[in-house]
Amino acid sequence: MSHQLEKAVVWSEIPVTDMQKAMAFYNAVFGYELTLDTSGPNPMAIFPAKEAKGSCGHLYPGKPARDGEGPTLHLGVPGKLEDAMARLTYAGGTLLPVPPISIPSGRFVYAKDPDGNSIGLFEPAVS
Repeated sequence: MSHQLEKAVVWSEIPVTDMQKAMAFYNAVFGYELTLDTSGPNPMAIFPAKEAKGSCGHLYPGKPARDGEGPTLHLGVPGKLEDAMARLTYAGGTLLPVPPISIPSGRFVYAKDPDGNSIGLFEPAVS
């Protein structure tokens, strides 16, 4: 039986060891304004989304996978990819030694956040 969902990925969670440091890192690299939400059973910092029902995610206090071994979450960057790459290394992240990869929808690079989580920096193609 084939079933198509409106969106295959509906939520993402990135485990971090130090919430304040992680929030500062993601705010610096991606231009977010993450704030700590303590209304649920665990504190979390929710990634912004234009639509309330849009795919989204959050940071939460947890145990990251071993250095870069978990899934990769690709996050859109404001402006040019190279600028985001510079912000990432300045903020304490690590770029993988692979040049930017071009695909029809844009360009991306692989990186790790300070906890070793695998992330991608994605610059959408200009239409």
